[in-house]
Amino acid sequence: MQQAQPGHFYAVGIGPGSPDLLTIRAMRIIESADIILSPQAEGSNRSLALNAIAPYLREQQVMNINYPMQRNGNNTRERWNRVAKEVLEKLKQGKSVAMITIGDPLIFATTSYLLYGLADELNRAKIHLVPGISAFQIAASRFHDPLTLQEDRLTLMSATDLVAVKNALDHCETLVLYKAAGVIDKLLELLKNQNLLKSSKLISCAEQGDGELLVDNLENWRPNELNYMTTMIIRTGNRDWRE
Repeated sequence: MQQAQPGHFYAVGIGPGSPDLLTIRAMRIIESADIILSPQAEGSNRSLALNAIAPYLREQQVMNINYPMQRNGNNTRERWNRVAKEVLEKLKQGKSVAMITIGDPLIFATTSYLLYGLADELNRAKIHLVPGISAFQIAASRFHDPLTLQEDRLTLMSATDLVAVKNALDHCETLVLYKAAGVIDKLLELLKNQNLLKSSKLISCAEQGDGELLVDNLENWRPNELNYMTTMIIRTGNRDWRE
């Protein structure tokens, strides 16, 4: 089994937030790392990622990393560049560092910012990525709904640009939207106009116990306040592969 090595950095996807959905590799890296970086949005007093790995924590040092939840590229880069410098210092001391992230470390993850900050200073052989189950995979499994068949096209994107969303509906058979909560009313209006409410599904707070919300038909659903971690799956149709 792979173990965390001195002076190495690990970006570890831990899935949607349930301890039993970590891969064995993720579990082994977390258990053997000297330092665990746990991202936490500014203003929040809890870390879903840290709760998910609680069964695998022993004597590791845990560093909570606060980051801004804002669409400001300069502020975000500056914050993660500062974190990268801290991480590099720990690595130079011979420590192994693992950053945990909900979902997968390369899909809409804060980990990506840190990877950019480390890339120019750290040998690539010392940077490791451990994939995790992403929100859209959990959503599809909840609804027993295959995402693709044969030549179907799957598109994964943020929901925040509604013009881009409308365009994507014309160019794929399955559209997955992250960050849907903030624009849910406009999204529902768009889907109604496209006659796609019946074939659209929503999941919020996947694998978070009583907080989980599943909606398998949006036609008669009216939204309440939604968590930031809300994902939609929209089926526009299937290509005819039987010919």
